[in-house]
Amino acid sequence: MLAVRRGVREWVAERGGRGPVVVGLSGGADSLALVAAAVVETAEVTAVVVDHRLQEDSGAVADRAVAHAMALGCVGAMVVPVDVGRAGGVEAAARAARYAALESVRDGRPVLLGHTLDDQAETVLLGLARGSGGRSIQGMVAWNSPWGRPLLGVRRAQTVRMCADLGIEPWHDPHNADRKYTRVRVRDEVLPLLEDVLGGGVAQALARTADQLREDGAVLDAYATELMRKARSHPAGTATLPGRPDGDTEIADPPDTLSIEILATAPPALRRRAVRAWLADQGVTGLMNAHLQAIDELVSNWHGQGGVAVAGGSRDHRLVVTREHGTLAVRAQPRI
Repeated sequence: MLAVRRGVREWVAERGGRGPVVVGLSGGADSLALVAAAVVETAEVTAVVVDHRLQEDSGAVADRAVAHAMALGCVGAMVVPVDVGRAGGVEAAARAARYAALESVRDGRPVLLGHTLDDQAETVLLGLARGSGGRSIQGMVAWNSPWGRPLLGVRRAQTVRMCADLGIEPWHDPHNADRKYTRVRVRDEVLPLLEDVLGGGVAQALARTADQLREDGAVLDAYATELMRKARSHPAGTATLPGRPDGDTEIADPPDTLSIEILATAPPALRRRAVRAWLADQGVTGLMNAHLQAIDELVSNWHGQGGVAVAGGSRDHRLVVTREHGTLAVRAQPRI
């Protein structure tokens, strides 16, 4: 119990003091322990149970979680039903629906989530398996507004013990025992095997690795932001407007491009980070490492190859990163 309360207390202190919070409550041990600690360590707690409606008894599970929250001292508790799509798989769709529901009711308050050190270790291992670079194994952060994770230093066994000490029977999500999900197999098979082979302490070591990589990443991101600022070019240009007499021109909005010459002088790690940040500014997300490698080839190993298609665009147009006139640019091209 003390470890959970200490985790919340330290998180609150680092954020500048006590205040009202929302806690995402599933009814499981981690989120119930978080609610119990937050009631003591923050000004007031509102619990929000997102009902994904993926199981027949989900309504009863949600109602039981609300009852637990009120018994623990929350000022309020509510159930938000959601419709879970199928985009990206059930896990990803449920996660997207859950975060959207919490965002819709938080009313300016931070939202605390019950991710533990064990969740962090699983996340790092899954990121390592994807091979997408250092960013993918930086794990979860304790604060990424409006999302707070006070329990990243707390073991799952400690939240289970806290619920037992409080006399609360947590809900056991059957999805957490379904081995068709990769994360479940990492939890039940891979991590225990690593603990056995390497003599213990693996989860803590993975969490420390994530912390160190985030610190290193923050420095690299700062340098990459400066590189992006230097490489960004905003040439003044003119454009003849449709329907106006020939020669009647106005200053057009300059394109948001990056100078190839400036990018080419930078180390690849900084160059790719700068390109990723530049694309994010233009609404391009979900970049895979293969995308960044191919875009980097337009800078460092260009031999006439075409542009690189990235996520985004519309039903009729796709977004493509191209090399033109000594710059990188994002263009909308018709889908064929």
